Amino acid sequence: MRQAAPWRHRERWGLILAGGEGRRLRPLTRLIAGDERPKQFCSVLGRESLLEQTRRRAALAIPPARTFVVLTQAHERYYAPLVAGMPPCCAVVQPENRGTAAAILYGALRIAATEPLGAVAVLPSDHYVSDDSKFMGHVAAAFSAVRVRPDLVVLLGITPESAETEYGWIEPVEAIPGSALFRVARFWEKPAPVLARVLLERGCFWNSFVMVARIPALVAMVRGAAPELERAFAAVAPALGTGAEPRAVRALYRGLAPLSFADDVLASRPANLAVLPVEGVRWSDWGQPKRVMETLGRLGIEPAWARRAAQLAS
Repeated sequence: MRQAAPWRHRERWGLILAGGEGRRLRPLTRLIAGDERPKQFCSVLGRESLLEQTRRRAALAIPPARTFVVLTQAHERYYAPLVAGMPPCCAVVQPENRGTAAAILYGALRIAATEPLGAVAVLPSDHYVSDDSKFMGHVAAAFSAVRVRPDLVVLLGITPESAETEYGWIEPVEAIPGSALFRVARFWEKPAPVLARVLLERGCFWNSFVMVARIPALVAMVRGAAPELERAFAAVAPALGTGAEPRAVRALYRGLAPLSFADDVLASRPANLAVLPVEGVRWSDWGQPKRVMETLGRLGIEPAWARRAAQLAS
């Protein structure tokens, strides 16, 4: 896909989600790293951690100085070396992990404190992508789409390879005229095998959870689905980007209930959702050891830690 003109990059922001615990992958990451670090700080494939790989991928379409990383304070010993090489404003440190809805809203409002109408790409930090350049070309296309349609929140939908039962699926409906986008009919989370086959035949997509939106559209989506969360953050918004932010956010997080952006926001099917099909890229959500091992097997790669795992299992 064609990249947007360089001057447009000044409108682009990135928000990498790196505040989760990664518990389901912990048996594997414990073997790799020898400690209890969450997966985003672990070097699963190559020498870079998953978070470092995500930042490098994001930099193909988004200026690094405009790419924020949402972290959690308890993981400081793992992220400290990375943060030391980033502009200080790019680290959005949550006092506690309260789910992806809070993480996305906090990061979006931190960006809004500098550029209220900016466009942001939300990127999880635990994905495998076969072709970084091609994948970020689709992200660039989504940025172009929300430039024309600032009301939309655009999800990247992966063209599926199989009737996967462990992913969320996006069911598209009518095409949006003049674009490569489709409206979203509904989401299917971890469907049973029979339903997964039906979704594959219908031309549905795997939900990558990568999304691009203008910040007002993203905040409005949260407001519509989780108004109490949006109101809580609105109360501390004036403090963001100032010396009062840490104390205000600590107090805010003490009263927050955990919310999932996928389950508690996207699943409500907001009217301004759209999906952009991603083709020609192999993708995997590395949330489980099985998916990591399948990817490595497909690539014909056997890291030293994988050999140790096989020896322990024998």
